[in-house]
Amino acid sequence: MIVVADSGSTKCDWIIFDPETGEKSETSSKGINPFFHNEIDIANEVFKNPILRNAGPTVSQVFFYCAGGSSKELQSRVERGLHIIFKDSKIVVDHDLDGAAYATCNGKPGIACILGTGSNSCYYDGKHIHEEVPALAYILGDEGSGSFYGKKLLRDYFYKLMPQPILKNFEEEFHPDKDVVFERVYMKPHANVFLASFMRFCSEHRDNQYIKDMITEGMYEFLNFHVCCYKNYREVPVHFVGSIAYHFEDILRKHCDNLHIKVGMITNKPVDYLMLYHMKKDFSKKTLEEVAADNGVTKK
Repeated sequence: MIVVADSGSTKCDWIIFDPETGEKSETSSKGINPFFHNEIDIANEVFKNPILRNAGPTVSQVFFYCAGGSSKELQSRVERGLHIIFKDSKIVVDHDLDGAAYATCNGKPGIACILGTGSNSCYYDGKHIHEEVPALAYILGDEGSGSFYGKKLLRDYFYKLMPQPILKNFEEEFHPDKDVVFERVYMKPHANVFLASFMRFCSEHRDNQYIKDMITEGMYEFLNFHVCCYKNYREVPVHFVGSIAYHFEDILRKHCDNLHIKVGMITNKPVDYLMLYHMKKDFSKKTLEEVAADNGVTKK
């Protein structure tokens, strides 16, 4: 059995695949990020899922892509945690940005972007991945991400910059308390996930002009800082993975058109494409287009 997983900070998507029978099962868990989770945390999170727990003894290979997996030290932390469950497996851990490139570029040059709880981008030349600017995470960066918008919503609420009636709606839904917010952001772990949780409110009120303008501003910052930094950004397709790109695709496409960016794939769930990448597109006899249709992926 082979396991392929793609993990952001909020959610992790898993596929367990039997190359002999072609059977596969899919499941999900909370996100695993080695910045916030140690080996025991990781093993406990996997163990909570009965599908993963029961498959553990039969798994021979694990390919795990995660937010925070950008260094050998952090990758080793994830590997040690996974080995507790997948004891007899060969485990490969890599960055979720690498996974985004492998999943969307299909072995060809392109720019791969993540717009989810956090944000990031890279250029894939068909063999190697290159980053022009670093990801600065949710305190200094993450432009256009869920945590980016969550910060702005909370700031505008407490500064009384949020217009009526959206302020009233926000207050009725969340009853924000400054002391509670401070504790969640400055004292407790997973502040980025907490901030990104307010994106549900943005989705519910996406037709409100304040929300539209906020999403637009964040998208522009992301594209300007993380896509236009590549000299050939108008010459190669630019692909996007993550919930923000997927759910606010209309705004994203509009700004890409304004900047003459050629949009490639937009998907909320790249794990199927990662499986295709590792299985050389043979598993389940599906083409990229068929997998795209199964997962609501938009192609232009």
